[in-house]
Amino acid sequence: MRLLDLAAASSRLARIRNERIPRIAAICAVAVVAAIAAAVGVGWDGVVYADGGADGREQAMAADEGGATAQGYARRILRALADDDTNRWVRYWRARADCEEEAGEGTVAMERVLLELTGMVCARLDAILGVNPGDYLPGRGEERTVGLVASEPGAAVGYTLFTNKEINDVFLIDPLGRVAHAWHLDTPFNQAKLLDNGNLLATDPDVVFEFDSRGNIVWQYKIDDILHHDFLKMPNGNALLIVRGRKTREEAIAAGANPEFVHESGLEYEYLVEVRPTSASEGEVVWEWSAWDHIVQEFDPSKPNYGAVGEHPELIDINFLLETMSAHRPNDPATWRRRDWMHANTVDYNPELDQIMLSARNFSELWIIDHSATTEEARGHSGGNSGMGGDLLYRWGNPRAYGQGDAGDQRLFWQHQTHWIPPGLPGAGNILLFNNGNEFAGYKRYYSSIDEIIPPADGYRYRRADDAGYPPDEIEWTYAAETPEDFYAPLASGTQRLPNGNTLIVDWASGTISQATPGGKIVWKYVVPLNESAHLRQGEHAPVENIFPTAHGEVRSHANAVYRAYWHSLDHPGLQALDLTPGAYIEDLPDIYDRAYAAGAAALAGDFGERLADSDFDIYLDEGGAGDGRRLIYIKQPCAAEDTQPTFFLHVVPADARDLPAHMEGQGFDNRKFKFDGRGITHGDRCVAVRGLPNYPIERISTGQFTSAGVAWGAKVELGE
Repeated sequence: MRLLDLAAASSRLARIRNERIPRIAAICAVAVVAAIAAAVGVGWDGVVYADGGADGREQAMAADEGGATAQGYARRILRALADDDTNRWVRYWRARADCEEEAGEGTVAMERVLLELTGMVCARLDAILGVNPGDYLPGRGEERTVGLVASEPGAAVGYTLFTNKEINDVFLIDPLGRVAHAWHLDTPFNQAKLLDNGNLLATDPDVVFEFDSRGNIVWQYKIDDILHHDFLKMPNGNALLIVRGRKTREEAIAAGANPEFVHESGLEYEYLVEVRPTSASEGEVVWEWSAWDHIVQEFDPSKPNYGAVGEHPELIDINFLLETMSAHRPNDPATWRRRDWMHANTVDYNPELDQIMLSARNFSELWIIDHSATTEEARGHSGGNSGMGGDLLYRWGNPRAYGQGDAGDQRLFWQHQTHWIPPGLPGAGNILLFNNGNEFAGYKRYYSSIDEIIPPADGYRYRRADDAGYPPDEIEWTYAAETPEDFYAPLASGTQRLPNGNTLIVDWASGTISQATPGGKIVWKYVVPLNESAHLRQGEHAPVENIFPTAHGEVRSHANAVYRAYWHSLDHPGLQALDLTPGAYIEDLPDIYDRAYAAGAAALAGDFGERLADSDFDIYLDEGGAGDGRRLIYIKQPCAAEDTQPTFFLHVVPADARDLPAHMEGQGFDNRKFKFDGRGITHGDRCVAVRGLPNYPIERISTGQFTSAGVAWGAKVELGE
């Protein structure tokens, strides 16, 4: 950038519209910036930001070698301030992060002057950018139990996006934990993703949505089957979706599955679709891949797909896990658990290789397939850049799944968010994942870790020795607790590599989002202040929702759980479309979900309705005296502190399964939980919780409660109509 360009940039800073900057401060800022511009002179182009930018911190530091540290330091700060095309708050946080970087020492007089002038700019950032310190300084003295509880030097500066499965809001918080933007949607979502245009992408059980910055639907596409867990927007603008399909018991057996272990309700598998939007409510499937096209079995020679599993690592053994699944939780009424064969939970796309990665959770494996193969080629075993069609190019984590190795060779345990580290980040091209640990018999590992591996890429294929599992045998980098069992999230969760080398960790069980340095130190920690349908306040803790017994004691998941969270660099283009002016902390927001139901108040007054005599729990059926339909009122007396945990639930079984929402049809019931915090009230020595019943005809309900010993079931109550 030429000197005249820098002078013009400094002049623009003095004319920031709609911002109240004292005239003297503005003049001083212009003078300082102009002086820095004169000192820096040429050599602007190619400088990157200290937060990593497009090319990363290492390149920025390399550019400062040879005695140019002071010059590079000043250039980064000046560029952050003068970028007209960048959101003001992005400019502010970028400049603030750069100002906090180590500047080094000037070796000549000009460099020392430059450092002094730069220091003056850093001291006047608020005035230069028209920022009120009250907008970003926490100013809180109380002990913090929720929200931002730790922020130390070395934390990557950016914005974090998350939601909770029980609320209709998606939050984007700034580096200090304040709400920078929020989307209030018509329905809750497990997760949402920020797009380059500032919109959100999210899915419910059978529809993918794109929302604008105000929460309006700008595109939606309905699919016939169930959308499962993950999705992404591809570089070409298409949506890539994981879809859960199901084969009948007869179809599974015909494909070579062992009949002894196939559940009567069939077998579920995963397939992928790539959808090109064609209108606001329509789309065209332009590419498809199905796991069912790439199975192998060595159970029945008379059936298709017969072959030695150990000789075909590119194929998926249809009988792997079936026996384990049939024995898993045999008394659990959730029959889908015994037909949930693959349970893919993550999809990622590598545009450089034109390949897709899937996380097959139940297999404890990650799989890579060739997206360059056409849909027709993807059904077979040849074609595409790899020449392998839709077969698995690479799989890693559990070589027993393809007839290699034993339990000692297993490396993954119900993992989540397997993905390539993007270009420009430390470890680019490596694979990063959240390694959960799990509870299947023979697979027990009761702790979690973040693992990074180097895939054995060989062009568009991956190296493997004959009669061996895929490498690597060693983990490139890992994060775990000093006492491993202290960090255990058996479900969900995620991770992400950040520009400065830190790694984002999303711990579903504790509702915590944190940053770990390469050395494993936690330098930023945020406890999600959501109690599902209510906001937690300082001093409060999220109540326990589920209890997982392990060999090392109980693991408790809490009501503030988040399935996934995403950190966004200050260079993310989606941030430019948003205002980002920081608002309140979530924990200070008016609690629009806090509902002490009128029905609860009526129950406290003694209007309980008809007690369900067959239930082992103190439950009453109210036929809708308030005009809002039938509901169940649960009274717990006496009400001790531990009783306020949301552990009570009911399974509503309809008279006709077709009345269930599509995503519940497979399990055969509607799972509903009683909540005391946010959806119930406590009064004196009574706990009262209320849940409305669906308006379709009900055959029966099953009541239950989580305890440290597992699930305590009440009697099945016949309701009828």
